[in-house]
Parts: sequence; C-alpha cells; structure tokens
Amino acid sequence: MQRFTVNIKLPARTLTGALSAPNRGAADWGWQGLIAYGCHSLVLIVDANTAQTLQVLERHKASVVKVKWAKENYHHNVGSPYSLRLASADATGKIIVWDVATGTARCEIQEHSKPIQDMQWLWNQDASRDLLLAVHPPNYIVLWNADTGTKLWKKSYAENILSFSFDPFDPSHLALLTSEGIVFISDFSPSKAPASSGKKVYISSPHSSPSHNKLAAATGAKKALDKVKILISNEKPSAESVTLNDCLQLSYLPSKRNYMLLLYPREILILDLEVNQTVGVIAIERTGVPFIQVIPCFQRDGLFCLHENGCITLRVRRSNCSITGTPSEEPDPEPVQELVYDLRSQCDAIRVTKTVRPFSMVCCPVNENSAALIVSDGRVMIWELKSSVSGRNIRNSSSSASPLYSPVSFCGIPVAPFQNKLPDLSLDNMIGQGAGAGEEQLRSSFLQEVHLKFLLTGLLSGLPLPPFAIRMCPPLTTKNIKQYEPILAVGTSNGSVLVFHLTSGVLHKELSIHSCEVKGIEWISLTGFISFATSTPNNLGLVRNELQLVDLPTGRSVAFRGERGNDEPAIEMIKVSHLKQYLAVVFKDKPLEIWDVRTCTLLREMSKNFPTATALEWSPSHNLKSLRKKQLAAREAMARQTVASDTEVTSVESSVISLLQEAESKSELSQNISAREHFVFTGADGQVYHLTVEGNSVKDSARIPPDGSMGSITCIAWKGDILVLGDVDGNLNFWDLKARVSRGIPTHRSWVKKIRFAPGKGNQKLLAMYNDGAEIWDSKEVQMVSSLRSGRNVNFRILDVDWCTSDKVVLASDDGCIRVLDLSMKPSCFRMDEQDLIEPAWCPYLLVPRASLALKAFLLHQPWDEKYSLDIMDVDYPENENIKNLLQEQLNSLSNDIKKLLLDPDFTLLQRCLLVARLYGDESELHFWTIAAHYLHSLCQGKPEKPRDTAVPQEQLVNPLDICYDILCENSYFQKFQLERVNLQEVKRSTYDHTRKCADQLLLLGQTDRAVQLLLETSSENAHYYCDSLKACLVTTVTSSGPSQSTIKLVATNMIANGKLAEGVQLLCLIDKAADACRYLQTYGEWNRAAWLAKVRLNSEECADVLKRWVDHLCSPQVNQKSKAILVLLSLGCFTRVAEMLHSMRYFDRAALFVEACLKYGAFEVNDDTNKLIHAVYADYARSLKLLGFKQGAVLFASKAGEAGKELLTELKQPKEEVTQE
Repeated sequence: MQRFTVNIKLPARTLTGALSAPNRGAADWGWQGLIAYGCHSLVLIVDANTAQTLQVLERHKASVVKVKWAKENYHHNVGSPYSLRLASADATGKIIVWDVATGTARCEIQEHSKPIQDMQWLWNQDASRDLLLAVHPPNYIVLWNADTGTKLWKKSYAENILSFSFDPFDPSHLALLTSEGIVFISDFSPSKAPASSGKKVYISSPHSSPSHNKLAAATGAKKALDKVKILISNEKPSAESVTLNDCLQLSYLPSKRNYMLLLYPREILILDLEVNQTVGVIAIERTGVPFIQVIPCFQRDGLFCLHENGCITLRVRRSNCSITGTPSEEPDPEPVQELVYDLRSQCDAIRVTKTVRPFSMVCCPVNENSAALIVSDGRVMIWELKSSVSGRNIRNSSSSASPLYSPVSFCGIPVAPFQNKLPDLSLDNMIGQGAGAGEEQLRSSFLQEVHLKFLLTGLLSGLPLPPFAIRMCPPLTTKNIKQYEPILAVGTSNGSVLVFHLTSGVLHKELSIHSCEVKGIEWISLTGFISFATSTPNNLGLVRNELQLVDLPTGRSVAFRGERGNDEPAIEMIKVSHLKQYLAVVFKDKPLEIWDVRTCTLLREMSKNFPTATALEWSPSHNLKSLRKKQLAAREAMARQTVASDTEVTSVESSVISLLQEAESKSELSQNISAREHFVFTGADGQVYHLTVEGNSVKDSARIPPDGSMGSITCIAWKGDILVLGDVDGNLNFWDLKARVSRGIPTHRSWVKKIRFAPGKGNQKLLAMYNDGAEIWDSKEVQMVSSLRSGRNVNFRILDVDWCTSDKVVLASDDGCIRVLDLSMKPSCFRMDEQDLIEPAWCPYLLVPRASLALKAFLLHQPWDEKYSLDIMDVDYPENENIKNLLQEQLNSLSNDIKKLLLDPDFTLLQRCLLVARLYGDESELHFWTIAAHYLHSLCQGKPEKPRDTAVPQEQLVNPLDICYDILCENSYFQKFQLERVNLQEVKRSTYDHTRKCADQLLLLGQTDRAVQLLLETSSENAHYYCDSLKACLVTTVTSSGPSQSTIKLVATNMIANGKLAEGVQLLCLIDKAADACRYLQTYGEWNRAAWLAKVRLNSEECADVLKRWVDHLCSPQVNQKSKAILVLLSLGCFTRVAEMLHSMRYFDRAALFVEACLKYGAFEVNDDTNKLIHAVYADYARSLKLLGFKQGAVLFASKAGEAGKELLTELKQPKEEVTQE
C-alpha cells in the first residue's frame, strides 16, 4: 500500500455513488479546467486531468438539476481574481452560487418552488461578471446578480420554456426552446427585461427528413436532402405534425454566426437563421443508436455527439472544395448542396442496463479536445482526442471522406517542421481549417493528413448501490502510529468489500469475497478483517452464511468457519473481542458460537437450551497485563536458573519455566498468550449474561436480572466502567459499573439499532443509530451532543454508522453516499487547500489571488536572468515559504509536454501568452492573443522583402483567421465564406420568401447576375411579380451615368428616411455607394449589419473607417463592450491604439506583454509619443507586479520604463538598506 504521512485529523468528506434521475442534465466543464456534476443533492467537483474528486458541495435539500461554471471572459487582476465560482440549481427551484475552493455559498436564490429548467451565465462580462439567467417554470426567465442574489428583472412568455441558448456572436440575441416552438429574442439586455415578446416560430415534424434512407451515393443523398421540408415557419403547424417533445436540444453554433442546431433522437438539423432553413442534416441509419446530446465546437465546425449507448462521436464539417484534385482540373460546376458532417472519431460504448445508462456529456471549453461522460452509476469517463499523422502528404491522399490535415500553425504562429510543438494541445492545433482556404496551401506539400481517435485518460468510479455495512479500522494509538492508515471497509450488496483510504478518499482495493450481501465487518488487526454475508432465506427460513477472514496486503481470504454455513439460521452479528483473540458469532434462532480468531477453531457452540442473544458486547477489561507480569517474572527466573545451580530451583518454579518455554517456542514475541476476556449478552427476556473466555474454555459467570423499565435489548456498548444498553423502544440505559448506578434515558426515537463508543482514552462519547437517524451522547454527563434526523435536517436515511477518529463519525446513507462528519453531524464542505491529493492537480484558481497572478507572470516572462526555469526559487520573490511551496507544487504538476514548451527558447512570446491563457482557462486572454498573434504575424509576413523564386517555406504560410472570429477575419476570407453561405441558401430555398432573401443578399454581395435570375423566377400570380420584374430590369440597366446615380441615391435616401432601411441600402449598393449605405446603417443603429456590409463590399480603407466608427460606438458608456472594440482594432492593425486602450482600462499586464510583442514584430512607429506610452505601460505594470510581491518582475519592467520607472526602481532597491538601518 502506498505509504501516507499520518494525518490524525481526517478531513470531513463525502464518498458518492449512483446518481438520481433528476441529475441527468446537471453537469458542466468550466474554463477553470474542472468538471462539476450533480449526485442526488450534492455537487461534485472533479479535476479532469487527474480524475480526482477535489470537492463535494453539500447544501441543497433536493436533487441537483443544473450546474454551471462562471465564465472567465474578463480581465483578471487582484480585484477580479481567478476564482472558482459555480451556480447549482435544484428540483425545488433553489439556486446556490458557490465559492468552490472554500466550499461556502456566496448567495442563495429562490423564486419559485419548481425545478430550474435551464440557466446560463452571461458570456459578455464587460458590464458585470456576475449575471446569471435562469428559467423558472413554467414560463419565466429571470436575470439574477449571482454575487448578491438580487433579482434584476423577470419576464414571462406565453408558452412553457424548456431551455435556451445565447447567441455567441451577439449578446443581445437569445433563443428559447418552448413547448410549441422557438422564440427568438433580439433585445436582450442586462439593464432591463426584453420589451417585446420575441419572434415566435414553429417547428414542424422533422420526420419528413430522410433519416431512415441514408443513401450511399452522394448525388442520391443530395437529391434526398433537397426534399427536406422547411422546419421553421411563422404559422402554427397542424396538430398531427407537431412532435415538439422530440426536440431534445437547441443550440447556436459557436463556430459561425447565425447558425443553429436542433437535436432530435435520430437526427441533428443545422439551420441557417438568415433564411430559417435547414441547410444540413446529420441522420442516423435505421439500425444506428439515437442521440441524446450534442455539443457544438467553437474552434472548428465540429460536433461532439452523445448516443444512447454511451458512445461519444466527433463529427467535423466536410470542407467545401475538395483539395485532392490538382488545380488544373475543372472544378465541380454544381455548388455545395448541404453541410455535411463526417464522422471522424468515436469512443467505446458502455454496457447499458436498467440502472446503468449515460446521463450527460461535457466537453473541455478551452481546448475542445476532450469530453467526459457522466454515467448514472456514478462513473465519470474522460475521453481525450489524440491525433496521429498518417504520413501521406496532401497530393496522394485518396480517402472517401475529405481528409483532415494538420495545421501549419501552433499556438497562433506558423512553425517550422523541426520546432517543438504539441499537436494535441487543442482542437485547432490538431486539425487545420477546411482545405481550400488559400491557393498557397494547394501549392504546398507540407500539409500532413491526420486521423483522430478517442483515448480513455481518466476514470472515476462511484460507490455501488446501497445498502452498505461499514467498519473503520482499529484506531490510531501511540503503539501503531508508524503502521497506521485510516482505512474504511465498506461491505456492499453484491458481496464485495471496498477499502477506502480516508485521507484522500480514494478507493484502495475492491475485494470480491462473498456471493451475497455483506451484512457486517469486524477488523482483527490493522491489515485484516472478518466479514459475513447471508443469502436470501429459503422456504424454511434457512440461509447460506459466509464468514471470510481477509488479509488486506495480499487480498487472500479464507472461509473462517470452514465447511459450516449451509442451511442454517442467518448470522445476526459478529463481535471480535477487545484483544482480537476471540470472535462471537450470533445467529437468529440458534445459540451463539465462540471462535479463536488466531487459529480459526471453534471454542464452544452453546447448547440448544442456551438463550438466543439479542445483543452482545465484549468487555474492555482483560488479564493480559497480569499475564505479562507473570511472564516477565518467569523470564527473570529462567535467567536466574542459568546462572545458579539446578539444585537451587524449586519444583514450583521449574514447572512455571517449562510452561513458559512451551509458550516461548510458540511465539518469540509472546503474542500467543491467551488472555482471559469477558463478554455480556442479553437474552430475549432481557436478562444479562456474563461469560468468560480463556484459552479453550468458555465459562458462565454471572446473570443480572432484566431491567423492568426497558424493552427487548437490541445493542450494548462497553468502555471503561460504563456499559450502555439500547432497546426496541429507543431507551438508552447508562450503567456505571464502578459506582454501581444506572440511569435510563428515553430518547423517543424508536428502535436503537447500534451504539458505539468513540476511540481514545477517556473519550466517553457515544454514537447511537436509530431507524430515523443518529445521535451523539456524552456518556460521562449523560447528555446529547448532536442529533441528525431523516426528513427533518437531512433528506437521506442512515444505513450504518461508525467512528472514524475520536472526533469524526462516518455514516452510510440510502442516497448511496458515505459521509465523514464532525461531532455536530452537520453535512459540510471542506476547504480544497486542505485536501490530501494522491496526485497534484494543476489549478491556479486554488491559489490566493496574488500568488496565482505572480505564477502567471513567472511563466510569461521567461527567461529570468537569461535562464529558462520552472523553479520558483530561481527568482526574487520574497513571499512566505508556504506560498512558494504551493506555487512549486503547481509548476511540478504541469505535464512534461507543457514544461518542454515553456522551457523552449524558440517558443515565442505570443505563443507563450496563448499557452498560458489556455493553462489558466482565461477566455478573454485566449481570444485576445489568438487575434493579436494572427495579425502581428500577418503584418510581419506582409512587409516587403526580397523576391521569392523558391517555394514558400512552411512557417511563412499564414492561414486566415478562423471564421469563428466572424467580423474579425480578413475581408477576403470573410467574403468567400459569405458567398459560400448564400450559395447554400440558394440551393435550399423552397418558398418565395427564401428566394427573395437570397436575392437581397446576392445584391448586397455584388452578385447582380445571380440576383436577377432569382428575381425573374417570381411567378406571375405572386403579388410581388411586378416589383421583382422592375427590380430585375433596374439591376441589369444600372449605369454609372451621373443622372441615374443621383436619382437612385435620392430614392434610396427617401426610402431610408421613410423606414425602408434595407431597401434603401440595397439601392445604394447597386450604385457602388456601399460606404454611404454603411453610414446610414450605423445612424439607424444597425452596427453589426454595417460592419458585415463594409467587410464584403468596401476596400480596406473605407472598411477601416466604418469599423473605427463601430469601435467608438462599442466604447461608449451605454454599450460598454470595450473588449470587443479592442479585438476589432487588432483586426484593423491599429496596434498603438490597442496599447493605449489596454493601458487606459488598467489592463497593465496585457498592455505590457502586447507592447513587448509589437516591438519584437516592429509594429510600432518609434517616436516620442509611442516611447512615452511604452514607458508608462511598463512603469504601471512594474507597480502592479510590486503589489503582487513579485520583486524581480517589478525590477525588470521598472528598468525598461526609462524615466517613468526611475523612482520605482530606486524604491524597489531601497528596502534592504532601510532594514539594516533599523
């Protein structure tokens, strides 16, 4: 067994088992790197990397139905530190917001008493990072301040709300899944409830989609998918087509704007919300396993899907143009017919039974390359995606699904083939963007095909289903302190005994010993126990009894009673004597047996007429000490005999010596002296019998008549001079044997099932277990210390109890949990920093704020004194040793791959910033550095250099920024994506409305020929026939002559003035006045639409003007989206302004690192103004590092800050001298 340092003070903890049905959707994987999930009324916190339970939160009184980690999408500093905040909601409508590290509730929220249907933290955290939106049944959404518990606003809707999804691209957009359809809200705001009741659309049956006839041939599939009925309409569908309860989930796609998925058991529908049309269907064959959940990815257009058999699959969208053909081939004239998601990897399924089924899946939001499956039996299975390079390059690949390729970049920067990289760091580092993102890629042969596979990297198991029998190992004493380990044995209903180490709460061994339910366990040493199990009774009421003696180090078990045990009355209890010499076995309708534990021999089976025991207890008194004294005297006599002559030895002494020599020969340590021990038991008539066992003999000694005030005795406890009896009526009788007095206490709690004294000399605390709970008594004072009652202060029933230590009890309960509690018996959480973990877990959120930020600075500003090091002692950080040790533990817990990157001199500053953002799970930082790295690197590549006549080296290829960054992408890539999108919309259109929307979009994109074709399709019966025909004529005849332009412009401005904004904008785009159109859109508050139009229609200068006006709008106090404004400025290459904004927002760390990166890439024009800015940034950052106590970092940046840091530098070097003067 792994040796643990002896920790006499065991932490209070809870070991958990199977989940309850309401826990099904209660799971979340936070940016903090931890998984939270509900188990009955508890919330468990698991570290995903080491698969260890770090915390169990206990405060809810009902089953937990939802858990959600707070977002980390804000700038972290001492005032807004890295902290573990979690919201959990239960079936009675209570929401608790936790400080997970300390296990305390920050606030409790209650609005109604029905289960919370859904809740989410707001992702845009510029205004506040404490806002939580919850669905309170049946039809309310309520916005809460989760720090104070204040209700900000409440809004009701006409239908029952089942769940909701925030638009990841627009914080004012929200979609509600209701019992009748979807409600789109476009005016969501933290400051006031939505004014409108939203745009309501209905979902009709998806079963018209071809889920059952999945066709192999691509063309056949295209034709079949073209028949997909429109699923979304503004009219209420007829009753027979409504299958709303089938829709399991609704979710916006975070990988591209204005797409949504709807999950049905047998298909996933991808909707384009610009036209409310299905543009992709992922259908399951007739024999396939239905879906139960899907999580869309952000970094790549992929979906993690959970199926009913517990299998997790990853599907990735097939790229639009095939890269396998050579560029000279004719491209496919037919545009893309639908979005196709290819199955790229799947993990093993689990064995599903009545009680074992998959409950939920969560996915790592930081890296999106691992998923955890929560199973109903309490298991958590962590599956990680691993990539393997197939070795074939891009040209000779011939797989049927379009191949996936490894990206050129790592951590935001293209890298050379020989450079250190960690492809499995995150999904976007594993697989590149869809092929065809640029001509350069086609010409390059660097791209390697990759295959993905799931690997089980973590498994956490729960306790089996109750009932349990529990027994703590013998207590810690001064004699066993070197060998002692706090071990709990748990007997289960399936016949196995689980052995837990209570310092860490980890399962040490599972021993399959019995074939039926384990009813009791008694320890015979620190490393061995006897357990008994009884089968179900036959017709005669007889059972098979199993009594096993187990040696823990080897796991060897022997049948203690040999061949006995078949067809006899059931064993009621077993009791081991105080010195672990003898075992009393009590049967239901059969006299008891006394066994010798050391030899496994039966000493005596009581006669038939001997009374049946109802309760039994061994006395703590014995004659071992007097025997030892006699033995010592005899040894001295032996010594004397060897010195003196034989004649001097008397015959009496010689007989003693011969006996002793016999005993010595049996055991050198003289362990086999049979000391005399006593036990008492009560018969059915309440009479107390006292028996003595010595060697092979069992003698009756005394009988005490029954106490008239007590009913049938059910249990006895004996310690020192105090004997306590409990009866069927809930009476406790305290006998003081020394003073010869007894005192009866009626507890009014019904049948006393068990009583046990606490370990420890002089500790007279008594633990009593009843049908409806437990109590702790002080037997000296005969006073109750604490009480726990089912249904009153807890919602579980107690199955078994025992003492863990002199001040901790352990309770097994019918909710499948085992709790270690202090004397108050109040279920409580523990501080995570008091946890004794077997494997250190990386979680900087557990450090005090100053320390976690100092650790971040230590990692970011490598090398220190030109030395790359992960030893905190190598830097001047005058903090106390405990904190330094905690930091070092965190550094040591990083994986070797990560350490290798951090210590690599070729790993650039931008890559380091991105990696540390991932390690810290800092969403705000991750987005900032991804965009900064991309545009700084593009700037560097775009600088004029010597003409290239050779192939482009791999590290100089720059992929466009991923489309998940939407408006922040390069204009050319953004335009290409929008054209692909409108192509797909055109293929999918099935009504006039859709056709009109497509034509409008094509006009804005400048695709006039295709727009005209669509306008001419309008049938003559249509009310819009005349308008559309005229519009077609107008589009084809628009000339650049002055008069026609000015007329169209006049008409457009009039239209806009009269509320026809979209139509006016279209006309302006026709005459290439898109810049004016953007201005009008911005004037009328359509900022996103203006940015979109600028990206697709304007040249870079005009587009930059439009976006800069948008930046000013985002920075205004009423909008307050400065973090978004900074990202827009980065995409425009306005690096100096970004640095200024970061500095003015007091983001000193980010500003200083950004300035360093810009200087390395030559992105700043060096002049007096920029120098002043740089020095101000460095000086302020040095001051913030000084506040963190990170002296060496402060000195480094103060020395870079020129004049601005001079004063600070002298101050930093001062303190030593001051101390010496004192």
